[in-house]
Amino acid sequence: MNILVVGLSHKTAPVEIRERVAFAPTAMEKPLHEMLDLPAVAEAIIVSTCNRVELYATSRTPEAAASELRRFLTQYHGLEAELLDSYLYEYQGEEAIRHLFRVASSLDSMVIGEPQILGQIKTSYGYAAEFKTAGLILNRFLHKAFSVAKRVRTETSIASNAVSVSFAAVELARKIFGTLDDKTVLIIGAGEMCELAARHFINNGVTQVFVTNRTFERAAKIAEEFNGRALPFDDFPDHLHQVDIVLTSTGAPTFILGHKKVEEVIRQRKNKPMFFIDIAVPRDIDPKVNDIDNVYLYDVDDLQGVVAANMKERHKEAKKAEGIIDQEIGQFFRWLASLEVVPTIVALRSRLDEIRKGEVEKTLSGLKDLDERQRRAVEVLSSAIVNKVLHQPITVLKQAQNNAAGDSYVEAVRVLFNLEPPRPEEELKTLDDPE
Repeated sequence: MNILVVGLSHKTAPVEIRERVAFAPTAMEKPLHEMLDLPAVAEAIIVSTCNRVELYATSRTPEAAASELRRFLTQYHGLEAELLDSYLYEYQGEEAIRHLFRVASSLDSMVIGEPQILGQIKTSYGYAAEFKTAGLILNRFLHKAFSVAKRVRTETSIASNAVSVSFAAVELARKIFGTLDDKTVLIIGAGEMCELAARHFINNGVTQVFVTNRTFERAAKIAEEFNGRALPFDDFPDHLHQVDIVLTSTGAPTFILGHKKVEEVIRQRKNKPMFFIDIAVPRDIDPKVNDIDNVYLYDVDDLQGVVAANMKERHKEAKKAEGIIDQEIGQFFRWLASLEVVPTIVALRSRLDEIRKGEVEKTLSGLKDLDERQRRAVEVLSSAIVNKVLHQPITVLKQAQNNAAGDSYVEAVRVLFNLEPPRPEEELKTLDDPE
């Protein structure tokens, strides 16, 4: 049995294509069962997010299954095959295993290390489990992917460096203050970036939020969302001495905070540190403010520099993660190969022993004068011959389960000796847990 995946992602298809093949999360039963009804497909899972649509399946004839999955994807969404062909990718066997492990570990994401994809895959697996389209292999495969992703996050720092401007601001504030638990933030402006940064600050311990905007109603709305306090725009300078962190992003054509005012505020604060984050273009704060002792000013370019450095660190950690995935692929692939090899060896032994017993019985029926000891000797001799004959093919099959030749050897033995494919319950009895 082989694992395969057919799909597309942000790396291969633009959003206008991805949205046309997306599956609604509230209506997964129908497409999952239609996938399972495909002649070459034994198990099915659909992963559908804003950045990827992927069909995972198991099959004894993966090439046929891949063709069926491509056709299913186009027909289900009423598209022309030619439209999708150039955007689709297809992986089988070890490459399919590697692909899911990388996706679950966020190595294939638009932002390396982002945590959302793992939750999305777990949700996709939940639908397949609910509608019983994932069987023995995909169940184990998905759980293994979850454990690999957990190991990557535990053993690397792939998700520890901020790669968004708003969260980079929080990371810098933590470096300046150590902890944000008793700190107060003033948000000047009410744009999306300010709102996102405010949320990050609160999630990291900030206890009080002031919000000001030229439109007071807008400031009041955001302040209410964060259990904060709205300030009239003209009054915010009078409250600066109360705050530790100032985040500003207005559309003002000139500076709204100058060197002289900040010097005055620092004296009021008795030189307690202040952190200013100016993400406005044009800038809201005079750059000379950074010359004041215990004042730390970062503009949008400074933050972008932090983001770029952090992304570089994530790419370094991604290399460590790839090493972990290489280890885990080998372990899972050996388990997967054993599903075919072990039952094949059992069936081969059984077939040859059946032949041996039949021939011994015919032979002994014509040798009435043999005593029990002599009959036993014939049995032992026939068993020894069968064991000698089987030794080399079984050795080769066991060794081949660890490499790409395994499937071809298994298939050859099954054809040569007319062995039936193992039933799922037989496969289950032969499993060693790959975890």
